[in-house]
Amino acid sequence: MRNGFLKKLLRNFAKKSEIAGRLTEKTRALIKYLLDTNICIFGIKKKFDIEKKFAEVGIENCFISEITFAELKFGVENSNDIIKNQKTLDDFLSGIKFIPIVEVIDFYAKEKARLRKVGITIEEFDLLIGCTSVTQNLIMVTNNTDHFKRIKGIRLEDWTIFVK
Repeated sequence: MRNGFLKKLLRNFAKKSEIAGRLTEKTRALIKYLLDTNICIFGIKKKFDIEKKFAEVGIENCFISEITFAELKFGVENSNDIIKNQKTLDDFLSGIKFIPIVEVIDFYAKEKARLRKVGITIEEFDLLIGCTSVTQNLIMVTNNTDHFKRIKGIRLEDWTIFVK
């Protein structure tokens, strides 16, 4: 029984992968992504084939929050080679659009209050990034899905799984 379940699961995954592989340019343009800071760092460090995923989804469909930008800038300023790392960051961010957080504040406040009432805390920057994803109707790309899944209405993808 267990073996049959695994075979069925793998067949379904293969079918979904095949369908996803046939996305048209028009369909692909409708799907937009918000990149978490960790995904940006993996892209900068050329880990998990993140650049390949950018090519698949289209860099024009990828966005970052101003908060992610702030975290990445801190990483540059905190590094041993600021000039080199600033150039690397600038190169990585070319073509990626930034989303301001001003439109997120109302949802952020409601979500923070909701989570606090049930005893759940999420780091401030992460909550702002996640709320940006929800309010802008973007799929949140992170390898920290367990952390973000507590945000109401969030859609998540982890581009670091299923990488050889």
